[in-house]
Order: sequence, then C-alpha cells, then structure tokens
Amino acid sequence: MTIAPLRGPTVPVFNAGEIGRRAAARHRRGLPVIGMHFGQPSAGAPAAAIAAAHRALDTDALGYWESEVLRERLAQHYLDEYGVTLPPNRILLTAGASAALVACLAAMFRPGDSVAVLRPGYPAYRNTLRALGLNCVEISCGAEHHYRLTADMLAALQPAPTGLILASPANPTGTMLDREQLATIVSLCRERDILLLSDEIYHGISFGQRAVSALELDPNAVVINSFSKLYRMPGWRLGWLVVPEQWSVPLSSYLINLFLTPSSVAQHAALAAMDVPDDLQSYVEIYRHNRTRLAAGLKSLGIPGIQLPDGAFYLYADLTHLTQDSLQFCRRTVDETGVALAPGIDFDTVDGPRHVRLSFAVSEMEIERALELLAAWLPTYRDR
Repeated sequence: MTIAPLRGPTVPVFNAGEIGRRAAARHRRGLPVIGMHFGQPSAGAPAAAIAAAHRALDTDALGYWESEVLRERLAQHYLDEYGVTLPPNRILLTAGASAALVACLAAMFRPGDSVAVLRPGYPAYRNTLRALGLNCVEISCGAEHHYRLTADMLAALQPAPTGLILASPANPTGTMLDREQLATIVSLCRERDILLLSDEIYHGISFGQRAVSALELDPNAVVINSFSKLYRMPGWRLGWLVVPEQWSVPLSSYLINLFLTPSSVAQHAALAAMDVPDDLQSYVEIYRHNRTRLAAGLKSLGIPGIQLPDGAFYLYADLTHLTQDSLQFCRRTVDETGVALAPGIDFDTVDGPRHVRLSFAVSEMEIERALELLAAWLPTYRDR
C-alpha cells in the first residue's frame, strides 16, 4: 500500500538526537559514555523535589491539574529575584518550555509573519517557526560579535520583522546581554512594533552578573522559562510563561487545547525544588569550575578561540582546523571515544559545520576524563 507523503512543512532533524542514539547504543554494549551532547544537567532533580514527588504519588490522584500555589510561588520568585510584581494569573504553567514556545508562536503570529532569531541559536526556534508556517529571519551573531545581538543588527532588518526570539544567556554560546544592551533592544522592539519573546530558561545559571529579565525593562514582556536547567528537572516536562494580563485567557486556551495541563507530579516536585536555593547554587558552582577547566583543557589541546560563556552550561568551540563536517566529527567522537558532543550544524547551518557544542553540566570527574580521551584521540583524527 502506498502511503501518501506528509503535507506539512519539512522540519530538519535534530542531529544531537542521532548522537544521543549512538551514545545509548554504546551504553547498551557496556561501553562508557560521557554525555556532553544534550542541554541537560547530568545530576537529577534536588532530593527535596524527588521526596515531594513520592508524597504526591502516594496521596494524590494526579489528574489534570494546574497548581495555583506554584503560580503564586513563581510570582514571589519574580519579586525576590528581579523586583518585579506580577499577579499570578499572568503566569501560565506549561508542559515544558517547548510547549510554551509552540503556544506563543501560534498565538502571537499569523502564518507568513517573519520572526527573527540569532545564528547560532537554539534549533527549535528555527524549526518550530517553519513547522507553523512562519518565516524565520536569521541574524548572524558570530564570534566577531561575541555571539551577541546588537541594536544595530536589529535596526538593519528591513522591513522590521513581526517578532524576535531572544535568549540571554543563550544556547549554544552562553553569552548574555547586560542591562543596558537588553534595554536598548527592548526599546527598539517597542519603537518598531516587534513582538519580543524572551527565552529565560538559563536564568539562575550565570558566572558574573545575574541575568536581567525582560520584565524588568518592559512590564508587559512575554517570557518563557522552565524547570529543566537550574532546577535539574528536564524529564519532568514543566515550564511556564509570563504574558500580559489581557493575553492570559486566550493563551491558556491554546495551551489546554494543544497540551491539556502539565505533569501533576512535576508541579508538586517543582514547589519543593524552588525552596532549596543552596542545593541549586551548589551545582552552579560545579558548572563554574567545569567551565574554567574545560576551556583551559580545550586550549591545551590546540582548540583556539574559546570564549568563556557568561551563563548556561555550554562551550561553543571552533574546530575549523580539524573539520568542515561537525556531524561526522561528533559521530566519530562518540563512536571511537565515548565522548558525546553536539554538532554545530544544529545551531548554525552556515558556520556550524565547523563548530561543536560541549555541555559542562556533568561531573568534574567526567570533565577530566573527557579531556583525557580527547587528548589521546585528537592527534589521530583525520577529517574524511
């Protein structure tokens, strides 16, 4: 029987997923793997969150549910962390930041609208825009710009895009905009009627100044966040949105129709995770140490131009002297050493084939072992 082709837009594969499958196959054969390819902490959720989940499993029916207490706790978080007062009804709980992104893009824009993203940048921005029939406008923000968007770059877009997705700290580079830089971009978006979607999923993981929320500069900003990164709960699939009050009901309609409600057990766990700041900060300090050690180790291996990230937990490395095919390089790295890396082509289809992303949200021991394995393997590597 002939199967008709899919009629929707073609969405490129997420190549890091292939590296993950190769790593999993290696693990099933009993071979060691150091997973630096996915954007997730290797440590599990805080012990308090796991204990809360166990209590919920024992006592709660865990049906469709949205926790008002968690909304209120998140509103308190914005007051404590950013000095921003939010009514809890502006906070919408979502099935991860991915659900928040899909709902926002579907609700905020019409098919054919243009939305700007940074290159390199998180591939799901570009690919979700394509899937929803939106035009993706890429702004090149390479190493020569320290991987940062500037107001001049945005002003140069003619005509102005309908929207802009901006992450600070960013994936895959970890770069962050300071208050003045972000304020200039927020102001320019307002002047040019560009709808700004601020992805703040890596907030709380920074190594100098804290990250600035768009809500500090525009009280009606649209913000995406998640429990996947700082709170170490990626598989629990829980995120949130902050939206203008008049958008709360219509965006809730998108969320419930597309995704129903987020995981009930994850909401119970998240409340506990928010109340263990010392636990959360202890892992940020591990990332800080790993960041310094990994950057120094890569430089000693002859990998130049490593820019220390301001936040998140990635190094974005230029391997021009080694390869023009980052996917093939990452395939061979995981197959031949067990070190799993993310190919840069996921994040940048132009310059990404010469780059890789390394997550340092692993243990200090794994950082040392990965450097040992790469030191032994790289001298034997030849691009084929």
